[in-house]
Amino acid sequence: MNGTARENIKPGQPVLIVLKRDQRSGRLTRGLVKDILTKSPDHPHGIKVRLESGEIGRVKEILA
Repeated sequence: MNGTARENIKPGQPVLIVLKRDQRSGRLTRGLVKDILTKSPDHPHGIKVRLESGEIGRVKEILA
């Protein structure tokens, strides 16, 4: 599932995000959602989240 809709993302959920520094390469970082930072219901580049590790990026994929 992709991460463009805020309603699909819940705290504690495993996700793949792209960090700001990795946007050019497309390298994905795996982690658990701590906070949802995007306030709008959707975003074309992915909902911005903070992982439990403290890293911030946009959700590219929601893992099962």
